[in-house]
Amino acid sequence: MDEPAEIGRRVQRMRTELGLTQRKLAEPSYTPAYISTLESGKVRPSEAALRFLAGRLGTSYEELATGRPTHLATELRLALTDAQQVLASGASDEAAVRYRRLLAEAEHLGLTEERICALLGLGDCALESGELTGAIAHFEAAERLLAGEPLPRRARPIRGRAVAHLLAGELRYACYLLESTIDELGASGLADPEALVLLYSAVIGPYIDMGAHARAAHAAELALSLAPGVGDPALVAGMHRQVARTFLTEGRVADADASIAKAQAIYGQLQLRTDLAHCHWMRGYLHAQNGDLSRAERELRTAREMLSAGRAALYTAQVEVELADVLRRLGRYEEAAGLLSALLALGDSHGAVHAGGAHRLLGLMAEERGENESAEEHYVQALALLERSGATGDLADLCRLLGDLLRRSGRTEAALDAYRTGLGHRAAPGTTTLGPAPAVPAPAVPAFPPHPAAGSSGYRSIQ
Repeated sequence: MDEPAEIGRRVQRMRTELGLTQRKLAEPSYTPAYISTLESGKVRPSEAALRFLAGRLGTSYEELATGRPTHLATELRLALTDAQQVLASGASDEAAVRYRRLLAEAEHLGLTEERICALLGLGDCALESGELTGAIAHFEAAERLLAGEPLPRRARPIRGRAVAHLLAGELRYACYLLESTIDELGASGLADPEALVLLYSAVIGPYIDMGAHARAAHAAELALSLAPGVGDPALVAGMHRQVARTFLTEGRVADADASIAKAQAIYGQLQLRTDLAHCHWMRGYLHAQNGDLSRAERELRTAREMLSAGRAALYTAQVEVELADVLRRLGRYEEAAGLLSALLALGDSHGAVHAGGAHRLLGLMAEERGENESAEEHYVQALALLERSGATGDLADLCRLLGDLLRRSGRTEAALDAYRTGLGHRAAPGTTTLGPAPAVPAPAVPAFPPHPAAGSSGYRSIQ
């Protein structure tokens, strides 16, 4: 709202243009003296007073309070919707250009809600392109604008930041952000279903990467129980896609396939191309786990082509790790090694978990070719990356591979050290985050159980 003097001048100008006296404008709710005081800038009008006067003057409350014509905000909101559709089609570069322009317009007009929307869009674009530092900055800026709002309103930028940290390989911090927000929602009594489904769905990925399968399954159960209260179909689809991951870790292939199909059907109706690509990615991983390598290759190549067309460089490289594993199992080593180099070229800041997976695969291929020294180098590099990220399940598996290699080469003590390290990661009890398990937001839902850290991560897309 503008200063009282500016509002007063605006009221006087509009009243004069309409040929109204102060008495005519004031009746029946106010007095001519009040209108005189208001027009002279000596009183700050209440929202109720401005809404009454706006009706009498044939304008909107927003225009009377700020001087901005209503149609400008409406046009900006429509343009933001268009930008969102461009991003959904997979054209993240074009969407980012639109969002930047719209952010500048919203800042110029002083439209806070539209600024928030543009910043969230820019954050999503940055995630698509793998610009993780930029994504975090955009989501943090949106959070600052929402600082005075209820926590459910801040769930989306918090989730965006968590995704960016996860993709950077910072699993513990991603979990911390999500768990602490869930905990705060419960403590505040603001158990908003959409916010909780968004957060529970997002935390499944890092839980699985960290070997916390029991927690991932519980988060999935909570998300499913809350889904009937969610009105956003894209959010429900994202939940089904993440829930499928928990089914896979439990060996429930048919249930996982059904969840992916639900997500895929919704994404198809909404024409969300990038999300559809993630469904192909996950279905490819499912087929690979089931031993159907030819179908796995087809699905992963489809995902790769769709993501590459949208210039989603980071996601494309991550799919290529999964595809490389399938090609290795098919005996196509050179092709697999070529794919892995793309992700490693992005550097460690673009995902220590996937970079560790790439080195693990290169180590496996070197070992299968009898190049034990090269295999050990790759395993050690993978170990350093996975220890940094906290990918407990993958660490246990990697330590086994390294231990077996060392044992076969006669280095028994070193092999035992590797096995002990792996057993330590596999058996570690307690939390996987920087703090305790989150409190439950709804009294009817049981708390997160303690969990053993076990298993390997597999498919890792949190988006």
